[in-house]
Amino acid sequence: MLLETGLGGRLDATNLVDRPALSILTPISHDHEFFLGGDLAGIAVEKAAIIKSGGMALSATQPAEVADVIAARADLVGATLLVEGRDWSVTPANKTFRFRNAGVTRDFPLPALPGRFQVANAGLAIAALGALQGFDVSDRDIARGLKAAEWQARLQRLDAGPLANRLPDGWELWLDGGHNPAAAAVLAEQAARWHDMPLDAIVGMLNSKEPDPFLETLAPHVRRLRAVAIPGEENSLPASAIAASAQAAGIEVAEAENVASALDDLAGGESPARVLICGSLYLAGRVLAENGAP
Repeated sequence: MLLETGLGGRLDATNLVDRPALSILTPISHDHEFFLGGDLAGIAVEKAAIIKSGGMALSATQPAEVADVIAARADLVGATLLVEGRDWSVTPANKTFRFRNAGVTRDFPLPALPGRFQVANAGLAIAALGALQGFDVSDRDIARGLKAAEWQARLQRLDAGPLANRLPDGWELWLDGGHNPAAAAVLAEQAARWHDMPLDAIVGMLNSKEPDPFLETLAPHVRRLRAVAIPGEENSLPASAIAASAQAAGIEVAEAENVASALDDLAGGESPARVLICGSLYLAGRVLAENGAP
């Protein structure tokens, strides 16, 4: 069974499992600051609490202050800690990536999930498989899993459905639930690779998030932005607040009543472009439902 912690770890319901087989820490950044505070090391204290006494933990590459907190937690509870870059590494190539661990090099196909950050995620998953006791997964099966992986609202292309069909031929519609500065950095990295068409964005966020750093990171890559409130969500940030942040970041922006009207506005009389809907997993869920996802 795989359990994902909620906004933290120290007070999370997953603490009912007092000795997990493995604790995995993906990159930690500023998030849930209303609850966890704005200090990155303090956030790491909450997150690192998933490392349990005498257990095994893996950590992706982290900022220095976060890595120090994780190492201190592992020492405190007597856990074994494996760290990306020290205990394993990944190197992407053209259509493959190389995974190195314990002096052994293995090659795997690139994940089907788009985005170069997914190579690091794949390496973390492979390292976790190697650390788990009682599991024997062949490299062939790992490769099959990488090529078949699907993850809704993580750089997901929407090719059909009521929303996707509102765009003219030649346009593309993409969806991502990213909502914090780290996610914005990942989206910006992908956007930098999308140089064949202009990129427009539709953004909705919760009022617990800070739109300024998110939009400042995306600004160099976004031609136009339509700000929306998340439908049916009482904690949505007003579209006007998102629009103000986008304008301050230098993005051409307007407010839209909803995602459908935003798409119609962006597509009106323009040459083909790529449209990215982002800013919130809550918004992503509404978009998937409206576009016909089960």
